[in-house]
Amino acid sequence: MPRGYHTSPLDSLSIPGPLYSAQILRVGFTHPQPDGSVRADGSVTLLHGGPLTVLVDTGGPWLRPHLPGLLNAHGVTPDDVTHVVVTHGHSDHAGNLNLFPRATLLVGFDLSRGEGLYLPNGLAQGVPWVLHPGHLQVTPTPGHTRAHVSLVALGTSLGTVAVWAALSEDPPEQRRSRRSLVATADVIVPGHGGPFRVLKDGGDIGDRREDTLGDMGTPSRDTGTALEVAPRDMGTMLGTPGHGGHGDTIGGGPEGR
Repeated sequence: MPRGYHTSPLDSLSIPGPLYSAQILRVGFTHPQPDGSVRADGSVTLLHGGPLTVLVDTGGPWLRPHLPGLLNAHGVTPDDVTHVVVTHGHSDHAGNLNLFPRATLLVGFDLSRGEGLYLPNGLAQGVPWVLHPGHLQVTPTPGHTRAHVSLVALGTSLGTVAVWAALSEDPPEQRRSRRSLVATADVIVPGHGGPFRVLKDGGDIGDRREDTLGDMGTPSRDTGTALEVAPRDMGTMLGTPGHGGHGDTIGGGPEGR
């Protein structure tokens, strides 16, 4: 069984690695408004330095004027991006796909390339999609939506980094996904909130509280989980399970375009 754990906020938006480095270009957020609406956008994360350049989530369409500049600040243009991994199909995560027409696109479990060529994959059956063996893979993590995925980067300076969203329309599935990621990840980049470290303790994760969280999806230094739904996160505030319902090649080298 996985050990217990606690979390600690990460003080940097950059996680270097000997091959792939992770750079959080934009920290996601959810801000409730007095009229009951919510202003929100998803985190945007760049994995680069190796033979692949991977963007995880693209923010909402309102980010379009700014996203190329965020990439350029790290020496990357939209045409340099080989893969775009959209964790799920909500507009605040998938809003700028058309900036990357040359990239291989994954939106939830839908994998496509070029002008509408959809490719088979095993994500819906629980099989990870390996982009670069030993370095980058996409794993199915249903719960926030049924077709939700997370990007896992191995071997960074802080260990294994997982880019994942928390808010859930299927709490039992989310708990299973959360346990799986916590057992392997050293750093979590949530869809809404700042990155944090997962620090393993003694004992069983199942013995610790799983219903407390720091503010807005970010971890408290003393809570047992930073992967549970924050009480003030968007789905809870709207009284709905999530903010809208939306709905594979594994080779010996990096997966190509």
